[in-house]
Amino acid sequence: MTMPDATPKISAHDRLMQAAMILFYNHGISGTGIDAIVERAGVAKKSLYNNFASKADLVNQYIEARHAEWLALYAAREATASHPKERILAVFDAYQDHAEHAYEHGFRGCGLLNAAAELEAGDAGRVAVRRHKEQVENILAQHLSEIVPDDFHRVSSLAAHIAFLLEGAMTRAGLEGNSARVISARAMVSDMLKAL
Repeated sequence: MTMPDATPKISAHDRLMQAAMILFYNHGISGTGIDAIVERAGVAKKSLYNNFASKADLVNQYIEARHAEWLALYAAREATASHPKERILAVFDAYQDHAEHAYEHGFRGCGLLNAAAELEAGDAGRVAVRRHKEQVENILAQHLSEIVPDDFHRVSSLAAHIAFLLEGAMTRAGLEGNSARVISARAMVSDMLKAL
């Protein structure tokens, strides 16, 4: 009598997506061929085209998966924040979590910005990355409006300022391969928030 395998089977789609997430982050989109993704996923090449219309479709789903991944990091951090200031700082904490993830070849910066840098202007993937960055800025503005109610222009200006600090910190963190710049930017924003 044989016992059934208790290990859940991972679908070909999910295996391909996991492989793409690792390889696109490690080597870039252009530097990662379909054959490498298929080999890493351990599936037949036909499986890729059964699950994705094209490499561009895979790239777009990769970008959406990265976005969902960050939103989950933020949701976990936001869940422990009890004040709008803490929820703003939770955005930085989520980016720090991203920077401190155990990547195969180390932290290379924001996976979304890295992907956008490789895509042509107007590409659907670049548009999706822009939407993500706008959503992060909107999250900041939402929490700032709780601290500074009835002053849309000030909230909008502060949200942009904090978003610029965040993006600059992430860019430098990616170049330096660690989260130190994100932690430093978080401290700057914490001081800004105390002054409100």
